[in-house]
Amino acid sequence: MFKDGYYGKPLGIPKPKDFEFDAPLILDLMEGYYLAAKKVMDVEDQTGKELTPKQLHEVCESSYTDFAEKFMVYRKLREDGFVVTPGIKFGSDFAVYEHGPGIDHAPYIVQVESPDSKMTATSMVRSGRLATTVRKQFIIAIPDLEKKSIEFLRYDWWRA
Repeated sequence: MFKDGYYGKPLGIPKPKDFEFDAPLILDLMEGYYLAAKKVMDVEDQTGKELTPKQLHEVCESSYTDFAEKFMVYRKLREDGFVVTPGIKFGSDFAVYEHGPGIDHAPYIVQVESPDSKMTATSMVRSGRLATTVRKQFIIAIPDLEKKSIEFLRYDWWRA
């Protein structure tokens, strides 16, 4: 799975440079749900019992705030050919690569917001400064579940 889309991280190999490794993969729950929904893999609980798609969805709903919105963005980015990883170390929902970890650096960090979210000037400055510090573009994804659409807003810092 790592070779076919950079899913997961090989255990004990922080930045794999090739696909030749003999290590289990650690998958993020969002990745696992996506792959299970595409019927690429099955997911089991700690006892080895296979989880149904509905059960796995319930686990995701209880583990993520606004899971449906975040999954909609994750799926869209993946289907558009991007490699999507958790963005927690950047203070966002996702880090997004054009090619994959170890090949390039993630040029984007994505924060998922609802259409009625209010963003303060302070939070905009904080997000922009963070993205600039780690040399990434900050993108706000605004999914609309009813319209089944997503707006992406990108902002950059400019020096005069």
